[in-house]
Amino acid sequence: MNGKKIVVLGFSGGLDTSYCAKYLSDEMEYEVHSIIVNTGGFSEKELKEIEAHAYKLGVKTHTTVDAVKGYYDQIVKYLIYGNVLKNNTYPLSVSAERLSQALHIAEHAKRLNADAVAHGSTGAGNDQVRFDMIFHIMIPGVEIITPIRDMSLSRQQEIDYLQSKGVEMNFAKAVYSINKGLWGTSVGGKETLQSKGILPEEAWPTQVTKTGSEEVILHFEKGELKKINQQVFNHPAEAIQHLQTIAGPYGIGRDINVGDTIIGIKGRVGFEAAAPMVILKAHHALEKHVLSKWQLAWKDQLAQFYGNWLHEGQILDPVMRNIEAFLESSQQAVTGDVFVQLLPYRFQVAGIESPYDLMSSKFGKYGEMNTGWSGEDVRGFSKIFGNQTSIYYQVKESAETQAQDT
Repeated sequence: MNGKKIVVLGFSGGLDTSYCAKYLSDEMEYEVHSIIVNTGGFSEKELKEIEAHAYKLGVKTHTTVDAVKGYYDQIVKYLIYGNVLKNNTYPLSVSAERLSQALHIAEHAKRLNADAVAHGSTGAGNDQVRFDMIFHIMIPGVEIITPIRDMSLSRQQEIDYLQSKGVEMNFAKAVYSINKGLWGTSVGGKETLQSKGILPEEAWPTQVTKTGSEEVILHFEKGELKKINQQVFNHPAEAIQHLQTIAGPYGIGRDINVGDTIIGIKGRVGFEAAAPMVILKAHHALEKHVLSKWQLAWKDQLAQFYGNWLHEGQILDPVMRNIEAFLESSQQAVTGDVFVQLLPYRFQVAGIESPYDLMSSKFGKYGEMNTGWSGEDVRGFSKIFGNQTSIYYQVKESAETQAQDT
């Protein structure tokens, strides 16, 4: 009615998206409709504060989407099934949740028949590609506006602009870029912009307050975490959040990942992911007991591709549905308890109990006497198992001998 173009802004309430909201409204004169997609990083109190902050910045409407359970169902559970760790280090904390957020933002832009969609990504990271690519696929033709990227703004320039507009927020907190979600929290700051340096203690969102040790029992049913100790959960996402409250205060799951970005440069990012790291290692331990050798081998190959392709934003590629079907079918026997010892800054898997445990004493004990075969059986098996290689070397030796004789 007022003749202004409509833009949907993915909004977290942080420095970058706060700048975008003000700039789009005041300088570009758009009617701004902000949306926050909660993938597990915000409490109800924080969501209310972010909504109030959005309206103070001048948005026309603000929408909050609870995507925690959907995020788990569509993405996280497959990362668990595949024991996915990027570069054997990083549980794809932010890369996975950005895809869920982008899909919801695109749907909101459709509902509002928006002229444009905006996000606060910089020009140096992966998020810009993830958001842009999903928008191109889901809402083709809708303009994509990225003020931070387009103007190559530093964080200090953003702060100066917002202060000039009289915006009140915790600018000191903006020194570190923190993205919290169900599957972990990333932390970026001056220490991660170079190849050497660790994050100071105060930069970590979860402070270490626990000492000593404690045991937790994780119960999986067909690959999904359903119970912790004696507490049963209605949805695995709730179990993940509960485990985070137990393991997080030990400082477990802190690390810095170094990897290749989608756009071809190297990057470093700090992260804390206590629950994801414990779950992935516990789940993998259970799988090693209940899956066959070739199930494990093919799972590793497909899961590595799945994790890399997901990291690069390709969640909508139909091949991902094919791999998810394989991962789902591989979990039919992944049921049982995993016993984990938690200690400051580390944890260890003590063992498992499962009705599907293939390490059954009924069939033999590794390194001791067996019950499923005789020594003579092994003698014959060993000869046949190496027969083809034996023939190869015999033929090779004969051919080389003839060559020397001539």
